[in-house]
Amino acid sequence: MAAAPSERTTHNTVQALSEKINQILADNFALYLKTKNFHWHVKGPHFRDYHLMLDEQADGIFEIIDPLAERVRALGATTIRSLGQVMSLRTIADNDKEHLAPRLMLEELVRDTKIVTTSMRQALKLCDDLDDVATASLIEGYIEAAEKRIWFLRETVGAA
Repeated sequence: MAAAPSERTTHNTVQALSEKINQILADNFALYLKTKNFHWHVKGPHFRDYHLMLDEQADGIFEIIDPLAERVRALGATTIRSLGQVMSLRTIADNDKEHLAPRLMLEELVRDTKIVTTSMRQALKLCDDLDDVATASLIEGYIEAAEKRIWFLRETVGAA
């Protein structure tokens, strides 16, 4: 039988998990804004389809932010408090180009969503270290939703 983790190890792991989730939150804020930016500025013969899909994608991204932030608080840690903190923690690059082809928008969102899913998988490993099934359960559902968004984007890019 494995020994129970020490209080210090548990505290350090909770801290590491909270930091990872805060980075995931920052990336989701950035991805949400980028997705809305593309939603607002997409052009072309398939405007309506892209516009509606990107709005659905943005809604899906936004939906995970509050529950994840509340989970960080439930773990006893603090979460993102400002836009400046989002900017310093995010790993997803901005894209404020005035003109971008729809295909390039969608390809960029695929890459960015993969970055988020990789981070969520890293957080899952930390959940395992803590035997934190509640956080793991949330994250697993979010990974599934992100993978579905990737699928929709990839299939749409294939048709673009």
